[in-house]
Amino acid sequence: MIPRLINLFAASGPTVHIAPGTVWQIGGISITNSILYGWICIIGISAFLIWVARHITVKPKRGVIQYVEVAVSFITDLVESAFDDDKIGRKYVPYFVTLFFFILLNNWLGLLPIVGEGFKSGSLPLLRPFTGDLDGTLALGLVTMLLVYAASIRESGGPVRYFKHFFVGNPLNPIYLLVGILEIFTDLTRVISLSLRLFLNVAIGEILIAVFSYLGHIAAPLTALPFTLLEIAVGALQAYIFTILAVMYLAIAVNGANAHSDDLTEDDLPETIEVTPGEAVSG
Repeated sequence: MIPRLINLFAASGPTVHIAPGTVWQIGGISITNSILYGWICIIGISAFLIWVARHITVKPKRGVIQYVEVAVSFITDLVESAFDDDKIGRKYVPYFVTLFFFILLNNWLGLLPIVGEGFKSGSLPLLRPFTGDLDGTLALGLVTMLLVYAASIRESGGPVRYFKHFFVGNPLNPIYLLVGILEIFTDLTRVISLSLRLFLNVAIGEILIAVFSYLGHIAAPLTALPFTLLEIAVGALQAYIFTILAVMYLAIAVNGANAHSDDLTEDDLPETIEVTPGEAVSG
């Protein structure tokens, strides 16, 4: 009985597109459905946030503006609290707020009925979620980590002091050297971990909604509704996780480099102390 149901489902099951499809060719450059929808989302998100910014007043407003203000305040507090020096964290609040809203709204806009099988270009969906494409999340993770590395080096005072925070002791010690190299390698894999985490959660959500829409037939909106609501929560959670991890990566590097610079070792002490006549030395 079960194998028969599996064969029936496999023969006429739902169509799930995981890989992006090329919808246009412009000058030899392939424009995929996920890139196309990513551009549309960027325009829509930018217009929405500009509208919100122009309608914010000193007196709090109700509705969507209030929720945006709460989210901005939450991310701002999150960023500032991650750094030992609040002034350093405050400089990077605009980027992390933008990152959070970009991922959040892209995840939610990917749940609209027009995405996926809603409109087609030939046999391919015309629009696919940008965060449901591994190429999209990989680019997002790469850009994020490049900015984190650049900011970490700048705040640390240079590449030497930045790389120093990977080594817990003297790098001439083979054990400390090996641990430091492993730490650097682990740090470089963060691009992949950020990208895969976001992609897999969005892609699995797409599959669940497609499967239960297919099983529901004419009642598809009802059978898929619980999973759509679940994906709304998952989309918000994944935007938060991506942002908090990026903040922590930057904060750990900056705080660690500053801690190294503040440590006073015997080598840092002067060999002699000159005291001019008339100065009192208290001991």
